[in-house]
Amino acid sequence: MRVVIVTESFPPEVNGVAHSVLRTAEHLVRRGHQPLVITPAPARGAECPPQVFGSGPGAGELPVVRIPSVPLPGYPQVRIALPSRQLTAAIAGHRPDLVHLASPFVLGARGMQVAARFGVPAVAVYQTDLAGYAHAYRAGRGLGEAAAWHRIRTVHRAAARTLAPSTPAAQDLTAHGVPRVQLWPRGVDSVRFHPRHRDEALHRALAPGGEVLVGYVGRLAPEKRVDLLASASALPGVRVVVIGDGPSAPGLKAAMPGAVFLGRRTGDELARCFATLDVFVHTGPLETFCQTIQEAMASGVAVIGPAAGGPLDLVAHHRTGLLVPPRDGAAVARAVTALAGDAELRAAYGRAGRAEVTARTWEAVGDLLLRHYAEVLAEHRGAGVTEPAGVTEPAEVAGLPVAGPPATGPARPAEDAPVVEELPA
Repeated sequence: MRVVIVTESFPPEVNGVAHSVLRTAEHLVRRGHQPLVITPAPARGAECPPQVFGSGPGAGELPVVRIPSVPLPGYPQVRIALPSRQLTAAIAGHRPDLVHLASPFVLGARGMQVAARFGVPAVAVYQTDLAGYAHAYRAGRGLGEAAAWHRIRTVHRAAARTLAPSTPAAQDLTAHGVPRVQLWPRGVDSVRFHPRHRDEALHRALAPGGEVLVGYVGRLAPEKRVDLLASASALPGVRVVVIGDGPSAPGLKAAMPGAVFLGRRTGDELARCFATLDVFVHTGPLETFCQTIQEAMASGVAVIGPAAGGPLDLVAHHRTGLLVPPRDGAAVARAVTALAGDAELRAAYGRAGRAEVTARTWEAVGDLLLRHYAEVLAEHRGAGVTEPAGVTEPAEVAGLPVAGPPATGPARPAEDAPVVEELPA
């Protein structure tokens, strides 16, 4: 199968979209398919090492077309592709059976138009709550949020299928008029992210007084609400560690003078940091999935997350971690207090979380995507569904909903969100 992946982000950028696209392309290559990635070019001077999959004589390099881009005003880490004939030429030259649009908004919208012009079916993968971001950044006092949903509907209605990463995201799309929504979650590398990578020497360096290490990993931007950790960072016996970078870094450092800011970490170094934490906290209320929660769970770390969006599918409250009301810094501090004072509970949540995610491999998730592709191609050709090449059983991803259209009702209303006060004293 020849597949063009049009993505708004790709390595060397470090974010959920870039990582999932890389994993998707890797899986396609391993299954004998031929992907081409089209993405905005990074900032001038950024190193773009070739992505090579496999080893030995059969190893292949993933072809990547990088479209000239400009930084997003106020957030230069995000690149916006400029209009370019390269997009059309690249899609035409690859002769795809299907176009995969990852988090389509600017480049992806153009990719949708080109796919329609060539009569190629497109699968649109919803990964970023752009409407929520518009609200978080107060774009147009509400007009920005409405405009974002208009853009999302316009792009996704043209797709043969929209894939949402979680039940709440799928329900949100359906409620806003996006048709043909199916579920496609994310995998996790439970070999790289593993409790054995815990580094006691690193723990002592970060918490020389024996404090409980409470960490956040991700972008430092307004929509992530890392500021909600401020109260927790002032708790006695707690040391907050922030891993990541972004425009909010200066303000967060001023607001949390006792926290340790490690900047961006990747690869094995990131895995070591995850496993060395005692508690992982994600504060952002706009996550369509939340990959860092899965990575923390794979690392055997107890997690705290907002009872909103993707974390509702990931965190089993009082079993693998705690869910708290979103946008509530006091609730975050109470949850941190509850776990910081109970090492046995932290360990139990960590073990349960690890057990929950080990079967959620990128291979299983990749094979599920190939099934979506096969169904879309069959519908496009007006034929019965055929099994995509190279797919192994089972297609399920442990512990997560993966098939069928989303339910019409809410996954868990915000007003019913579990709170830490339910914990026994």
